[in-house]
Amino acid sequence: MKVGIINITGYAGSELARILYRHPEVEVTSVTGRSAAGQQLNEVFPHLTAMDLTIDPELSGSLDLVFSALPHKASAEACIPVLEQGVKVVDISADFRLKKADEYQEWYGVDHPDHTYLEEAVYGLTELHRDDVRTSRLVANPGCYPTSAILGLAPAVAAGIITQDIIVDSKSGVSGGGRSLTMTNHFSEVNENVFAYALNGHRHLPEITQELAPLASKPLNLTFLTHLIPMTRGILSSCYATLIEPGNWSGDDGKEKILKLYRDYYADDPFVSVVSTPPQTKQTLGNNLCLVHPSIDQRTGRLIVISCLDNLVKGAAGQAVQNMNVMCGFPEETSLEALAVYP
Repeated sequence: MKVGIINITGYAGSELARILYRHPEVEVTSVTGRSAAGQQLNEVFPHLTAMDLTIDPELSGSLDLVFSALPHKASAEACIPVLEQGVKVVDISADFRLKKADEYQEWYGVDHPDHTYLEEAVYGLTELHRDDVRTSRLVANPGCYPTSAILGLAPAVAAGIITQDIIVDSKSGVSGGGRSLTMTNHFSEVNENVFAYALNGHRHLPEITQELAPLASKPLNLTFLTHLIPMTRGILSSCYATLIEPGNWSGDDGKEKILKLYRDYYADDPFVSVVSTPPQTKQTLGNNLCLVHPSIDQRTGRLIVISCLDNLVKGAAGQAVQNMNVMCGFPEETSLEALAVYP
């Protein structure tokens, strides 16, 4: 199968190339990059020398599937002509994640170039929408923060064991902001520093509520707070919610019950691992796993869920390949079997 990558020069695009290089069913034949057009891929990324590709300004040749790793708005503008040619698309940007055009405009500050694709696109959190992904030609890859938050909360929300008041406290490495230089990703600004941002509402909040709402019996009241921390990769989300009947979850039996509930929920999902101890971001470095640890705070009657992943793999490129595998009928784990690099 011949595949193209739009904007290979970003972090997600280069990570896609790294993962796809060992995919037995895929040949990457066309790659683009706005600032590096005309250069050889190995000039920009020496670690990808084995791929022997030229970065072009536009896609070329006959392609079966295209990944877009452009920023929002630019990505939709690039993807729509590809879709009109009958080529399948996995979009890593936010352009097709939200179902409502006015909500997209509110959170991203631009009008969507074609609202008709918002209804057609499948939200590509494979664990929740595998059957829809399988038959789709347009998959909207989830955001990195929402992937960790939704996977951390979905079993509890679906089981109806928590109240509608939920807090998600998430921390991300600097690569989540992309390669473009801003004041907040300067080394001297980030190093030995942690800070919260988007206190008035992060763009990923509507994604989280959109995907959790259908699992809930009543509207959710969700607070989502993000922090930047001085590391390259990784997201760790701490999720808190009050249990409706805390007496049902008391003692060691309660902790075992919550582990079983989560393990049963994800029993058929190869890339969610429910673990018995709180996970660390380094334990996901370079692989496609989301590690989830649910626990009970017996003193307050609250559910606490720790969820972590690599924002460039399960939070971006790895999940995109996972979606491609499902769309194209390949085994879901293909090219994604790598273990984390630790420490």
